Amino acid sequence: MEFAGKVALVTGAGSGIGKATAVRLGAGGASVVVISRTMDEIEETRDEIIKAGGKAIAIDADIADEAEMTRVIDATIKQFKRLDIVVANAGINGMWAPIDDLTPDEWDQTMTVNLRGTYMTLHLAVPHLKERGGSVIIVSSINGNRTFTSAGATAYAATKAAQVAMAQQLALELGKHGIRVNAVCPGAIDTEIDDNTDKRNTQLAEIPVEWPEGDIPITGGEPGESRDVADVIAFLASDAARHVTGVPVYVDGGQSLLR
Repeated sequence: MEFAGKVALVTGAGSGIGKATAVRLGAGGASVVVISRTMDEIEETRDEIIKAGGKAIAIDADIADEAEMTRVIDATIKQFKRLDIVVANAGINGMWAPIDDLTPDEWDQTMTVNLRGTYMTLHLAVPHLKERGGSVIIVSSINGNRTFTSAGATAYAATKAAQVAMAQQLALELGKHGIRVNAVCPGAIDTEIDDNTDKRNTQLAEIPVEWPEGDIPITGGEPGESRDVADVIAFLASDAARHVTGVPVYVDGGQSLLR
């Protein structure tokens, strides 16, 4: 119960990495606030945590909307009186297309969700973390940091690189308040995000290559599981990582070392 007495907020907690993380933190004793735009999904996450003996509330909100995220933070403090852990996980792949095909609206949508959403989450949560210190984990990606092989993913890669920069900048800015800020950079994970990726004419931006057999060395080419990332996030959120801040942790089974 390494998180007993602590309160965690997890965005994008309705499925995949966000859900696995919320469940993992709840199992560790944290009271968990699960956030998503899809209420039925986060209700399932909440119920799973409670069924296992934990505490959780579910709040539907658009992470890029200031009024909605203000409502989330206010509800968190009203319910649990504190905030210790923030996992900024919510994000989209958005449209993948050649840069001269990608429209301004498509670019803006990816920036809004991935960057404004991360900013808004931290902008509103940090004042409460400053009260007693805490941990922030931003879910980035190997894309835009170690790999650049997803054809047409310029907007997505840019946001993921920026999230790592945010983590490193904020690690310095917030360290004096006892707040640690780290990023996790997953590779291929068994989430549904690929099903929600829009692609258009990506073949025009591709460079033909043949990857070494196996692709993901540690699993023989199979994607990792959401819990693989959740366990790393739990470590970074815990006191075991008390001297770790400003670090991007790659959770990809060695995938990015091949690319």
